[in-house]
Amino acid sequence: QVQLVESGGGLVQTGASLRLSCAASGRTFNRYTMGWFRQAPGKEREFVAAIVWSDDSTYYADSVKGRFTISRDNAKNTVYLRMNSLKPEDTAVYYCAAGSLGGNVKLYRSRNDYVYWGQGTQVTVSS
Repeated sequence: QVQLVESGGGLVQTGASLRLSCAASGRTFNRYTMGWFRQAPGKEREFVAAIVWSDDSTYYADSVKGRFTISRDNAKNTVYLRMNSLKPEDTAVYYCAAGSLGGNVKLYRSRNDYVYWGQGTQVTVSS
């Protein structure tokens, strides 16, 4: 069982930066692929970024590529999402997710690839 707690959301202006953090419980954090998803009002939850457990390869949605960076600190059981050049369309609740223990590293883009979810943190970007 993995518990995830996100933090770092807030209200910022267009062009600003934020760093989201997701703290995970457990002693095998380094063997979970970690992902960030977001959900805007009235929209489906969508993939934002992932970092796979085997070699820390990272993957991004086209809408955030070049602006967002996912990283992890296994010693702190924490995954981060650095968000630069924020736009109003980035406004959403951001969720951290963990895949299955030692799972298939090719599975990271779908909500169904993840087993554990945090409660979400709100990010609002004003124009």
